[in-house]
Amino acid sequence: MTRVVLSIGSNLGDRVGRLQSVVDALGESLLAVSPAYETDAWGPVAQGPFLNAVVIADDPALDEFGWLRWAQQLEEAAGRVRGQRWGPRTLDVDLVNCYQSAPDGDVEVFSRDYRLTLPHPLAHLRAFVLIPWLAIQPDAELTVDGRKRPIAGLLAELEPADRGSVRLTAQVLNLTTPQRVVPNAMPEI
Repeated sequence: MTRVVLSIGSNLGDRVGRLQSVVDALGESLLAVSPAYETDAWGPVAQGPFLNAVVIADDPALDEFGWLRWAQQLEEAAGRVRGQRWGPRTLDVDLVNCYQSAPDGDVEVFSRDYRLTLPHPLAHLRAFVLIPWLAIQPDAELTVDGRKRPIAGLLAELEPADRGSVRLTAQVLNLTTPQRVVPNAMPEI
């Protein structure tokens, strides 16, 4: 079994519908979905704000590269065009972290493959990843520079303006099957 933390975002078209398409596609693999947050876009390209969320899922049939292919297929189905770096996106599905089941407990997957870097190399710098993740897994840790770090601590290290740019919305991602969900809330830092 492989458990994955995915950061999902959209700033083009039906943003809620695009995020909902990820939740729907996960079906019974979905373990948790965060509230939806609106965030200012990163990078040098002028564009509208993103709607972001984090989901946690597991599927015994997928390894980290299976999850990557799955994410890219969803992006393609949403009409994503990979052109300008940090440009607007119909759908962005990033693998943040991945864990393989083992007899002693889950083992974090590390990848430095040209197609996939795990854990995500910039997740610890992105409030739009950490805040939704913290909302559904307050005790989560992320390996940064070879050391496991609590995401609450990583979030606290970010600039107040970065944290403040992530705004809780009233948008709700609907679950198609009964799942574990945390109510809409801003995590405390």
